[in-house]
Amino acid sequence: MAHPKRRQSSTRRDKRRTHYKASVPQLAKCSTTGELHLFHRAHWHEGKLYYRGKVVMEKNVEEVEE
Repeated sequence: MAHPKRRQSSTRRDKRRTHYKASVPQLAKCSTTGELHLFHRAHWHEGKLYYRGKVVMEKNVEEVEE
């Protein structure tokens, strides 16, 4: 198994790692609600779950009567 003969300096290590950067996530605008969301992800808006402009699920709010 190969081993380095000399220790690599922190400068050389950091130069190599500069190429791995977090990219800015692409956002899509919902055609129905106008809400910004991640591509291919469902998103909540006013108690409803939307995916591709359609309502997939509604949040159930149960009220307790006293």
